[in-house]
Amino acid sequence: MQRVAALILCGLILSSCSFDPSGYFPEPLVQESPTIQIPPTFVPTPVPSFTPTVATPTFTLTPTLVGFKSATPSPDYSPTLPPTPVTPGTSTPTVDLQGFIAAFTAGDVFYKAGACEPISMKFTAQASNASGTAFVVLFVRFKSKQSGTTSKWTDITMENRGAGTFNHELTAEEMIAVSLFTNAWVEYQFVATDSKNREIGRTAIFRERLTLSDCAFTATPSVTTTPVPTP
Repeated sequence: MQRVAALILCGLILSSCSFDPSGYFPEPLVQESPTIQIPPTFVPTPVPSFTPTVATPTFTLTPTLVGFKSATPSPDYSPTLPPTPVTPGTSTPTVDLQGFIAAFTAGDVFYKAGACEPISMKFTAQASNASGTAFVVLFVRFKSKQSGTTSKWTDITMENRGAGTFNHELTAEEMIAVSLFTNAWVEYQFVATDSKNREIGRTAIFRERLTLSDCAFTATPSVTTTPVPTP
């Protein structure tokens, strides 16, 4: 009987050794780890670099001609003021040129008709308002160098040369009372008007600058030789 009980006890011990307890406990819940989405890596596109291209200057050597003077273009008409001789210790009084840039004569003396030159005098006036000046009138008169007596004014319309330039070639015969004055001053004045004959410029009177002289020759004795008879 004891032997049977020992066998049963051994059987129970052996069966306890082969017992698998896993079937009696539930399996633990396994929580899935979230999938991490790795964002794509953006590689910046390199910006192209621009290298400016600088043009290489080209120098062309121009030969310099020794002794050569290039021509300077000049306008069709360019009035040139004549040089005014100045005596040391004296000065030429300034004349008011209202309405004009310049006004002058070609010289300081001319003669009555005869063998002496010149027998005329050129007057030139440059108006400051070239486009608005239609006429320039030249006024001239005699003044005696001895008594100071003056003649009446002679008015002469000057020739329009364009670009505000006017001139006139004066002879003694054009002036009033020419026969009454000998070696006299010729005083003159310029007056500018527009197309409606309205005055737009007037110079002061030019005094004691221009002389009208008589042409007088001094007789030169001629030398005559008497031939000496040959012996």
